[in-house]
Amino acid sequence: MKRIVKNTVFSAMFLALCMVLPMITGGVPQIGNAIAPMHIPVLICGFVCGWQYGALIGFVAPLMRSAIFNAPVMYPTAAAMAFELATYGMLCGILYKLFPKKTVYIYPALLISMLSGRVVWGIARYIMAGLGGSEFSFAMFLSGAFLQAVPAIVCHIIIVPLAVMAFKKAKFIK
Repeated sequence: MKRIVKNTVFSAMFLALCMVLPMITGGVPQIGNAIAPMHIPVLICGFVCGWQYGALIGFVAPLMRSAIFNAPVMYPTAAAMAFELATYGMLCGILYKLFPKKTVYIYPALLISMLSGRVVWGIARYIMAGLGGSEFSFAMFLSGAFLQAVPAIVCHIIIVPLAVMAFKKAKFIK
């Protein structure tokens, strides 16, 4: 019961961070797109609270932010992000639980989660493009998921493990 309360409180904090962090870069959308600030709390949530909370916060955050602040645009951006971020949170939680509990294993869990989430985003965007009668080519996928995302990927590889290690050191993660 104590763990459920802790995870609920932390996941609410991570959801709040998903709402607030993009405001820091809100004036300059190129910076926000470059570092993807909403992704960071979702990734950390998966590690700290587990896959269920990570998936839930990941799915809800972009939809909620779009509904409240109209950013990102609901369709197709926030809708596709919901599937991407849910994958991030879910896989971070699952892989962190499955891998040995050594700090070095945070990195493969993070990288696999980020790659998988980007593939899920591409599939979601492809399906939505088909439903909307627009185009979403493989080149558009590569550009959006990887080429334009390099600064965000680097940022996440630096920030997320440091945060997870801090939560681990503070004994918020078993």
